[in-house]
Amino acid sequence: MTASTTAPRQVLSRGDRVFSRTAIASGSMILVILAAVAIFLIVQSIPAFVATGETASVLTTNFWDYVGPLVFGTVWAAVLALIIALPLSIGIALFISHYAPRKLSQFLGYLIDLLSAVPSVVYGLWGILVLAPAVRPLYVWLNEHAGWIPLFGGTASGTGRTILTAAIVLAVMILPVMTAISREVFLQAPKLNEEAALALGATRWEMIRLSVLPFAKPGIISGAMLGLGRALGETMAVAMVLSASGIVSFKLLTADNPSTIAANIALTFPEAYGENVNVLIATGLILFIVTFLVNALARWIVSRQTARTGA
Repeated sequence: MTASTTAPRQVLSRGDRVFSRTAIASGSMILVILAAVAIFLIVQSIPAFVATGETASVLTTNFWDYVGPLVFGTVWAAVLALIIALPLSIGIALFISHYAPRKLSQFLGYLIDLLSAVPSVVYGLWGILVLAPAVRPLYVWLNEHAGWIPLFGGTASGTGRTILTAAIVLAVMILPVMTAISREVFLQAPKLNEEAALALGATRWEMIRLSVLPFAKPGIISGAMLGLGRALGETMAVAMVLSASGIVSFKLLTADNPSTIAANIALTFPEAYGENVNVLIATGLILFIVTFLVNALARWIVSRQTARTGA
């Protein structure tokens, strides 16, 4: 008699079966909710795509002329916030994970996590009452001495409520999540590689540059894209801080600033009616697509980096 070549069938306990089915149902629920949101946005947006300025008062000529400046403002503010927050988050995460004493690193870790729980409205109030008056003299100085640079040209705002101020507020808001992800990735760097680099005579910074940062690169990109996604969809803080006029402009210090999709919806929706509601929902669909593309790009970049490093 020959021995059976088939592997014995694994028998799952009742708890394993319940957990497996619950996990499958939870994962499927995410897809169902995402599909439901997408279907709702698409169905409600169809009237806006064919509307004209004669039937929808928020439109001047057509939908794409209306949403174009909003897309520009959304991406511009989010990119500025990412440029500000990314170096700071990496530096803070490195200090917590490799430089600070244990007690100080624990305290800073709790503080960073606490910043994530601060509501957007609080950040908006801080931006209006504290940050904008504080940076206004700096904006005037930059405009006077560096106005030849296109970004600092024009007439400086007298209130300090500019796209740059909104970007700084967004940077503070996305800093905690980016720092937390980078910190955890830095702590997972192979200790043997770090000790080997130090044993060969490398300084602490050389050890970090050669051993920690290459290993953590996919995690840093993931944290940056996660922060970018939150900056793209932030509503209240931008609506409160930004003095927007709905134009396309790269100037950072003037009172004429582009608006964002989320802030425009929050400010316009209470007075919208009829096809205007469909127009605002359609802009939400555009934001949904932009955020989806950003997350898909992040996953593609992270998968390539992971495959390249073999992590």
